[in-house]
Amino acid sequence: MKRIRPTLADLVRSGAGGSRGTGPRGARTRGARTSRSWVRIGFGLGVGFLLAYAVGQALLQSAQILTLVLLALFAAVSLEPVVAALRRIGLRRGLAVVVVILLVASLAGLFVALVIPPASTEVDQLTKQIPIWLQDLHKHNSQLGKIEDRYHVVEKVKQQLSSGSLGAQLASGVLGAGKILLGLLTGTLIVITLTIYFMIGLPSIENFSLRLVAASKRNKTRDMTDQIMRQVGRYMLANVATSVIAGLATSAWAWALGIPYGALLGFFVAIMDLIPIVGSTIGGVVVSLVALSVSLPVAIATALFYTMFRFIEDHLTTPLTMKYVVRLHPVATMVAVLIGGTLLGIVGALVAVPAATAVSLVLDEVVFPARDRV
Repeated sequence: MKRIRPTLADLVRSGAGGSRGTGPRGARTRGARTSRSWVRIGFGLGVGFLLAYAVGQALLQSAQILTLVLLALFAAVSLEPVVAALRRIGLRRGLAVVVVILLVASLAGLFVALVIPPASTEVDQLTKQIPIWLQDLHKHNSQLGKIEDRYHVVEKVKQQLSSGSLGAQLASGVLGAGKILLGLLTGTLIVITLTIYFMIGLPSIENFSLRLVAASKRNKTRDMTDQIMRQVGRYMLANVATSVIAGLATSAWAWALGIPYGALLGFFVAIMDLIPIVGSTIGGVVVSLVALSVSLPVAIATALFYTMFRFIEDHLTTPLTMKYVVRLHPVATMVAVLIGGTLLGIVGALVAVPAATAVSLVLDEVVFPARDRV
């Protein structure tokens, strides 16, 4: 019987089949590669998860600093129209920033000058009233004496002091208040410093950020950035105008009804009115409480005045501002302020409308035209 020798074609076919994993050796090779690929995928997913967790924790721990940076950037962008106006009259950017800083410092000094006299007067009256209140505690026919006879407040305070629990609570409260005050002062200093740096280097920051964009899209991105900054500046100028109106209305109302510290209350309401939605309400509550020192009818009339003022502001002033200044629908404004306030508190409420304006411009200039071309 003749022995059949394998031809060259048979050897090539058998070698190719083995390389494709048809034989036992090919199956083992394919299994090893599959095992290595699954290990690599699992390792990559684990490292990615740990990296994402570390980044998330870092962001949470630095959330307060990031909020201060965001507030400083927002303040710098809001003051940019004033700096640009000073530059148009021939001032260099550094000198224009100095002028704006002096203007803001003058307003802050005016507010402090309005606060100090009434505060010192109230403290002086309080120190004079404390001895009188202590004497009334021992008089059984006085109102404080009747409260003392019924509830024995002095005896309970002495017991708490002797046990040491009240002293520890007072010390803890004072320490906590000191920490809050120190944190507030530190945050204010950080915001002021960063705002000055942002104001000086805003063009450089913009140019550096645009270098991260592709060269083909850089001019369009620059135009959109300039539009956003103009919209934010216009919104802040309109917001300041409405706040000034609220402050002047408060001062006029206080002087007309004899409510004390009319100028200070007007300044306070103007500052609080810069905060969307809740600012004017807080200002109205404070002024109504101060009006209680005159009489209850005056306080009720003040509360009604602020209710009417708030209605006009919400349904006339703010919608017109949003429609003709930043071209943003009032519903979008309300939703943005609520979301921003929930996420970042007062800072979120302040930056909510400019952020919504930026999103609206991106949608109008980029997203919607691209969808219309499809």
